[in-house]
Amino acid sequence: MSPRSASVNEELRRRSRERLLQAAVELVSERGYEATTLGDIADRAGSARGLVSYYFPGKRQLVQSAVHRLMHRTLEEALEREPRTEDGRERMARAVDAVLGLARDRTVLMRQHMAGLLDTDGFVQCPEQQRLAELLQDTMERHGSQTVETDYPMLRSQLMGAVYAMVVPNVPMSMTTLRAELFTRYRLDWEQGVPPGTEAPDGTYDGDLSRFFETGRESGDQSK
Repeated sequence: MSPRSASVNEELRRRSRERLLQAAVELVSERGYEATTLGDIADRAGSARGLVSYYFPGKRQLVQSAVHRLMHRTLEEALEREPRTEDGRERMARAVDAVLGLARDRTVLMRQHMAGLLDTDGFVQCPEQQRLAELLQDTMERHGSQTVETDYPMLRSQLMGAVYAMVVPNVPMSMTTLRAELFTRYRLDWEQGVPPGTEAPDGTYDGDLSRFFETGRESGDQSK
Protein backbone atom coordinates (compact mmCIF):
# COMPACT_ATOMS: atom_id res chain seq x y z
CA MET A 1 0.00 0.00 0.00
CA SER A 2 1.33 3.42 -0.94
CA PRO A 3 1.91 6.09 1.73
CA ARG A 4 -0.93 8.14 0.24
CA SER A 5 -3.36 5.21 0.39
CA ALA A 6 -2.34 4.48 3.97
CA SER A 7 -2.95 8.11 4.89
CA VAL A 8 -6.39 8.08 3.28
CA ASN A 9 -7.34 4.86 5.07
CA GLU A 10 -6.13 6.27 8.37
CA GLU A 11 -8.29 9.36 7.92
CA LEU A 12 -11.32 7.23 7.04
CA ARG A 13 -10.82 5.14 10.20
CA ARG A 14 -10.51 8.28 12.29
CA ARG A 15 -13.70 9.74 10.84
CA SER A 16 -15.58 6.49 11.44
CA ARG A 17 -14.52 6.50 15.08
CA GLU A 18 -15.52 10.14 15.48
CA ARG A 19 -18.97 9.47 14.02
CA LEU A 20 -19.49 6.62 16.47
CA LEU A 21 -18.53 8.86 19.40
CA GLN A 22 -20.91 11.59 18.28
CA ALA A 23 -23.76 9.13 17.67
CA ALA A 24 -23.29 7.65 21.14
CA VAL A 25 -23.57 11.06 22.82
CA GLU A 26 -26.62 12.02 20.78
CA LEU A 27 -28.53 8.79 21.35
CA VAL A 28 -27.80 8.46 25.07
CA SER A 29 -28.85 12.11 25.50
CA GLU A 30 -32.12 11.37 23.69
CA ARG A 31 -33.00 7.89 24.97
CA GLY A 32 -30.83 7.07 27.96
CA TYR A 33 -28.15 4.41 28.20
CA GLU A 34 -30.27 1.27 28.55
CA ALA A 35 -32.53 2.15 25.61
CA THR A 36 -29.55 2.73 23.30
CA THR A 37 -28.00 -0.29 21.58
CA LEU A 38 -24.72 -0.64 19.74
CA GLY A 39 -26.76 -1.26 16.61
CA ASP A 40 -28.57 2.04 17.12
CA ILE A 41 -25.26 3.84 17.47
CA ALA A 42 -23.83 2.23 14.34
CA ASP A 43 -26.97 3.10 12.37
CA ARG A 44 -26.92 6.74 13.52
CA ALA A 45 -23.22 6.97 12.61
CA GLY A 46 -23.80 5.38 9.21
CA SER A 47 -21.25 2.69 10.03
CA ALA A 48 -21.21 -1.07 9.72
CA ARG A 49 -22.10 -2.64 13.05
CA GLY A 50 -18.89 -4.65 13.07
CA LEU A 51 -16.87 -1.42 13.22
CA VAL A 52 -18.15 -0.69 16.73
CA SER A 53 -16.41 -3.75 18.17
CA TYR A 54 -13.32 -2.94 16.11
CA TYR A 55 -12.88 0.37 17.91
CA PHE A 56 -14.47 -0.31 21.32
CA PRO A 57 -14.72 -3.42 23.56
CA GLY A 58 -18.38 -2.68 24.35
CA LYS A 59 -21.12 -0.13 24.84
CA ARG A 60 -19.88 1.07 28.23
CA GLN A 61 -16.43 1.84 26.85
CA LEU A 62 -17.87 3.58 23.80
CA VAL A 63 -20.22 5.80 25.81
CA GLN A 64 -17.59 6.73 28.37
CA SER A 65 -15.13 7.63 25.62
CA ALA A 66 -17.82 9.70 23.92
CA VAL A 67 -18.67 11.63 27.07
CA HIS A 68 -15.01 12.19 27.89
CA ARG A 69 -14.56 13.58 24.38
CA LEU A 70 -17.47 15.96 24.86
CA MET A 71 -16.12 17.04 28.25
CA HIS A 72 -12.60 17.55 26.91
CA ARG A 73 -13.68 19.59 23.90
CA THR A 74 -16.18 21.64 25.93
CA LEU A 75 -13.49 22.45 28.48
CA GLU A 76 -10.96 23.24 25.77
CA GLU A 77 -13.41 25.59 24.06
CA ALA A 78 -14.15 27.39 27.32
CA LEU A 79 -10.49 27.85 28.21
CA GLU A 80 -9.47 29.13 24.79
CA ARG A 81 -12.41 31.39 23.95
CA GLU A 82 -11.91 35.10 23.40
CA PRO A 83 -10.68 37.10 25.13
CA ARG A 84 -7.97 34.53 25.69
CA THR A 85 -6.24 34.67 29.02
CA GLU A 86 -3.31 33.15 30.85
CA ASP A 87 -4.71 34.17 34.25
CA GLY A 88 -4.88 31.00 36.32
CA ARG A 89 -7.88 32.04 38.40
CA GLU A 90 -9.95 32.98 35.35
CA ARG A 91 -9.06 29.71 33.65
CA MET A 92 -10.09 27.76 36.74
CA ALA A 93 -13.42 29.65 36.80
CA ARG A 94 -13.99 28.81 33.15
CA ALA A 95 -13.19 25.15 33.81
CA VAL A 96 -15.65 24.92 36.70
CA ASP A 97 -18.39 26.63 34.70
CA ALA A 98 -17.77 24.41 31.67
CA VAL A 99 -18.19 21.21 33.67
CA LEU A 100 -21.19 22.43 35.64
CA GLY A 101 -22.70 23.72 32.40
CA LEU A 102 -22.59 20.21 30.95
CA ALA A 103 -24.48 18.87 33.97
CA ARG A 104 -27.08 21.61 33.52
CA ASP A 105 -27.48 21.37 29.74
CA ARG A 106 -27.02 17.62 29.23
CA THR A 107 -28.47 16.21 32.42
CA VAL A 108 -29.52 12.82 31.04
CA LEU A 109 -26.15 12.20 29.43
CA MET A 110 -24.15 13.21 32.50
CA ARG A 111 -26.43 11.20 34.80
CA GLN A 112 -25.77 8.12 32.68
CA HIS A 113 -22.05 8.88 32.70
CA MET A 114 -21.92 9.11 36.47
CA ALA A 115 -23.87 5.86 36.77
CA GLY A 116 -21.40 4.23 34.40
CA LEU A 117 -18.47 5.23 36.61
CA LEU A 118 -20.13 3.36 39.47
CA ASP A 119 -20.76 0.26 37.37
CA THR A 120 -18.84 -2.91 38.12
CA ASP A 121 -16.76 -2.35 34.97
CA GLY A 122 -15.62 0.89 36.59
CA PHE A 123 -13.65 3.73 35.13
CA VAL A 124 -12.49 3.32 31.53
CA GLN A 125 -9.05 4.56 30.53
CA CYS A 126 -9.11 5.90 26.97
CA PRO A 127 -7.40 8.62 24.88
CA GLU A 128 -10.32 10.99 25.45
CA GLN A 129 -10.10 10.62 29.23
CA GLN A 130 -6.36 11.17 29.14
CA ARG A 131 -6.75 14.42 27.19
CA LEU A 132 -9.40 15.62 29.65
CA ALA A 133 -7.09 14.80 32.56
CA GLU A 134 -4.17 16.64 30.95
CA LEU A 135 -6.28 19.75 30.44
CA LEU A 136 -7.49 19.77 34.05
CA GLN A 137 -3.95 19.16 35.32
CA ASP A 138 -2.73 22.13 33.28
CA THR A 139 -5.57 24.24 34.71
CA MET A 140 -4.58 23.22 38.22
CA GLU A 141 -0.94 24.10 37.56
CA ARG A 142 -1.79 27.51 36.08
CA HIS A 143 -3.98 28.18 39.09
CA GLY A 144 -0.82 28.01 41.16
CA SER A 145 -0.64 24.45 42.43
CA GLN A 146 2.82 23.33 43.49
CA THR A 147 1.66 19.73 43.93
CA VAL A 148 -0.47 18.97 40.88
CA GLU A 149 -0.13 15.24 41.45
CA THR A 150 -2.21 15.55 44.64
CA ASP A 151 -4.26 18.66 43.87
CA TYR A 152 -5.56 17.42 40.51
CA PRO A 153 -7.28 14.32 41.95
CA MET A 154 -8.99 16.58 44.49
CA LEU A 155 -10.19 18.93 41.74
CA ARG A 156 -11.46 15.97 39.74
CA SER A 157 -13.25 14.63 42.80
CA GLN A 158 -14.82 18.01 43.57
CA LEU A 159 -16.09 18.41 40.00
CA MET A 160 -17.45 14.87 39.85
CA GLY A 161 -19.22 15.39 43.17
CA ALA A 162 -20.78 18.62 41.93
CA VAL A 163 -21.96 16.99 38.70
CA TYR A 164 -23.46 14.09 40.65
CA ALA A 165 -25.28 16.51 42.96
CA MET A 166 -26.74 18.35 39.95
CA VAL A 167 -27.97 15.27 38.07
CA VAL A 168 -29.30 13.08 40.89
CA PRO A 169 -33.01 12.49 40.14
CA ASN A 170 -35.71 14.29 42.14
CA VAL A 171 -33.41 16.14 44.56
CA PRO A 172 -30.75 17.91 42.46
CA MET A 173 -28.72 20.72 43.96
CA SER A 174 -28.64 24.04 42.15
CA MET A 175 -25.72 25.05 39.98
CA THR A 176 -25.52 28.38 41.83
CA THR A 177 -25.00 26.68 45.20
CA LEU A 178 -22.39 24.26 43.92
CA ARG A 179 -20.60 26.96 41.95
CA ALA A 180 -20.38 29.13 45.07
CA GLU A 181 -18.81 26.24 47.00
CA LEU A 182 -16.22 25.53 44.32
CA PHE A 183 -15.44 29.20 43.77
CA THR A 184 -14.83 29.64 47.50
CA ARG A 185 -12.59 26.58 47.61
CA TYR A 186 -10.43 27.81 44.74
CA ARG A 187 -10.50 31.50 45.73
CA LEU A 188 -12.34 32.69 42.62
CA ASP A 189 -14.41 35.85 42.18
CA TRP A 190 -18.08 35.35 41.37
CA GLU A 191 -17.76 37.57 38.27
CA GLN A 192 -15.10 35.32 36.73
CA GLY A 193 -15.99 32.63 34.23
CA VAL A 194 -19.65 32.70 33.17
CA PRO A 195 -21.76 33.62 36.21
CA PRO A 196 -25.29 32.14 36.33
CA GLY A 197 -27.80 34.36 34.58
CA THR A 198 -25.34 35.67 32.00
CA GLU A 199 -25.01 34.41 28.45
CA ALA A 200 -21.86 32.57 27.52
CA PRO A 201 -19.59 34.58 25.19
CA ASP A 202 -20.09 31.99 22.44
CA GLY A 203 -23.88 32.16 22.73
CA THR A 204 -26.51 30.05 24.42
CA TYR A 205 -26.79 26.28 24.57
CA ASP A 206 -26.17 24.70 21.17
CA GLY A 207 -27.68 21.32 20.37
CA ASP A 208 -25.30 20.72 17.45
CA LEU A 209 -22.44 18.57 18.74
CA SER A 210 -20.60 18.12 15.46
CA ARG A 211 -17.82 20.60 16.23
CA PHE A 212 -16.79 18.52 19.25
CA PHE A 213 -16.25 15.46 17.06
CA GLU A 214 -14.35 16.92 14.12
CA THR A 215 -11.17 15.20 12.99
CA GLY A 216 -7.84 16.96 12.69
CA ARG A 217 -8.12 19.01 15.89
CA GLU A 218 -5.89 16.83 18.00
CA SER A 219 -2.48 15.30 17.57
CA GLY A 220 -1.84 11.64 18.00
CA ASP A 221 -3.41 8.52 16.62
CA GLN A 222 -6.98 7.93 17.68
CA SER A 223 -7.51 4.80 15.65
CA LYS A 224 -7.19 1.29 16.89
